[in-house]
Amino acid sequence: MNLTINGNNENIEKEKLTVSELLKIKDVEMPEMVSVELNGEILDRDKYDSTELKDSDVIEFLYFMGGGSN
Repeated sequence: MNLTINGNNENIEKEKLTVSELLKIKDVEMPEMVSVELNGEILDRDKYDSTELKDSDVIEFLYFMGGGSN
């Protein structure tokens, strides 16, 4: 399956793959702190296990970091 992940074309050697499985394959640390955009739409976290990816999907992992003021 060919996917674009964070702007990079990648071939994943699986025929079926969910968003949760992709997070594991990509060794995403603290997946509970990552939002996933699939083909331009932010996915609800409760759909990661049930959303199957398709060939040519575009996925972005969005990491939110806290900050403060000086």
